Amino acid sequence: MDVCLIQTLLLFCSLLFCSLICCFGADTPSNKSTPNIIIILMDDMGWGDLGVFGQPSKETPNLDSMAAQGMLFPNFYTANPLCSPSRASLLTGRLPVRNGFYTTNAHARNAYTPQEIVGGISKDEILLPQILKKKGYVNKIIGKWHLGHRAHHLPLEHGFDEWFGAPNCHFGPYNSSDRPNVPVYNNSQMVGRYYEEFGIDKKTGESNLTQIYLEEGLDFIFHQNMAQRPFFLYWAADATHAPVYASKQFLGKSQRGRYGDAVMELDYSVGQMLAWLRALGIDKDTFVFFTSDNGAAVMSGPKQSGSNGPFLCGKETTFEGGMREPAIAWWPGHIPAGTVSQQLGTVMDLFSTSLSVAGLSVPDDRLIDGLDLSPVLHNNTLINRPIFYYRGNEMMAVRVGPYKAHYWTWSNSWEEFNQGINFCPGQEVAGVTTHTQQEHTMQPLIFHLGRDPGEKYPISVVTKEYQEALSRITAVVEKHKKGLVPGVPQLNMCDMAVMNWAPPGCEKLGKCLKAPKSQPWKCDWPH
Repeated sequence: MDVCLIQTLLLFCSLLFCSLICCFGADTPSNKSTPNIIIILMDDMGWGDLGVFGQPSKETPNLDSMAAQGMLFPNFYTANPLCSPSRASLLTGRLPVRNGFYTTNAHARNAYTPQEIVGGISKDEILLPQILKKKGYVNKIIGKWHLGHRAHHLPLEHGFDEWFGAPNCHFGPYNSSDRPNVPVYNNSQMVGRYYEEFGIDKKTGESNLTQIYLEEGLDFIFHQNMAQRPFFLYWAADATHAPVYASKQFLGKSQRGRYGDAVMELDYSVGQMLAWLRALGIDKDTFVFFTSDNGAAVMSGPKQSGSNGPFLCGKETTFEGGMREPAIAWWPGHIPAGTVSQQLGTVMDLFSTSLSVAGLSVPDDRLIDGLDLSPVLHNNTLINRPIFYYRGNEMMAVRVGPYKAHYWTWSNSWEEFNQGINFCPGQEVAGVTTHTQQEHTMQPLIFHLGRDPGEKYPISVVTKEYQEALSRITAVVEKHKKGLVPGVPQLNMCDMAVMNWAPPGCEKLGKCLKAPKSQPWKCDWPH
């Protein structure tokens, strides 16, 4: 038995023993009227990375089992093909163009929250945990936040009660003079930095971060259950984001290389959390949803990225590979086991659906893009709705039923492509995966995603099918644009002075660094 499994079992058994001792002879009330909620969000994991979606090495037995016990969503989407905007949309239920997680510095540019970003999640946005508090939920985020790293943007300022993780990606290591290493927080105080107290060996790929995140999750579930408090756990591990990593016990285990090792450890972690819910007897009282923030980062190459299955391109693009995600809902006794839903869903639906599960309503003072999928989960009904594919400030494409219309196409620039940065490796489609921004608003490229999931064969514009599909889609687009009021863009300004030089808690650790003079500039977003 490997060390990782032994460590988890010891934690599992010790917590369970405490549970039995504390609860022996007690009349413990049930949480059934207020279900717990767990959202498991992967980082850059592709649609094709799960065995249940056809990955040939079949190395995700726990996620495959989760799907067999719950509901699989083959048509589930992110709200943006990049990490920060999609996470903002999950927690607000709103498109990035509404919640401010976009840029107007250039047309149709992806933007996110690197250390030099000045902005972050707006105080005017209402996040899921803020509403859940009204029902007595205790809210914790574990892993990557990515909605701004300055003090007023951090999770505990936006409804979360607890946090263990980091505000930014685990890029590095840095030399602490030009750029600081990213801090890791325990609640409101930093407890170290990546590549320092929290090691990531880029040469070997070894890091125990996923193991730490798993233990944090199990511990949180245990203590909230003991206190009989409903909880929301947002588990956002990032091991599948380059540079990918796994603990020593998983390195070298996968047929897929280091990326596959990371997937195997994440799969194991999901299995441990679901088993823990069963052991505590709260599996029927806990709604769990698994998905990813955007498509696999295929531009990073096969050693550092996953698979988007049959879909075109990947992360950063509004082709299917960039925005269609693996998704599984699990709630024993509530969601029929072994079901497959053809519902078009998005991460924004997790906002509205979670509130519905908790018996709460969405805010009525703003437009919410997310739908309540409760009828889908309980009865496998279908709700008619479109999917909007945004890249920065531009609506690039729209899906209505099986038809997807591209109003703009762009992979990345010729300059980047000629430098070896390829968003669609091995998948160039003439006139579709363009390296300049191509406008098709007068005559959109339309694909039937049922027949052509890879977006290789545009429907001929002279056919009746094209004209009928265009008519349906045009009506949807006109309605959407008529009601669209863009939010104030939060991702326009950068400044080296706002990086993680001296995060809260750095004084106690002797980890404070001197910030340079403030010299703000308009961020340059190349793609």
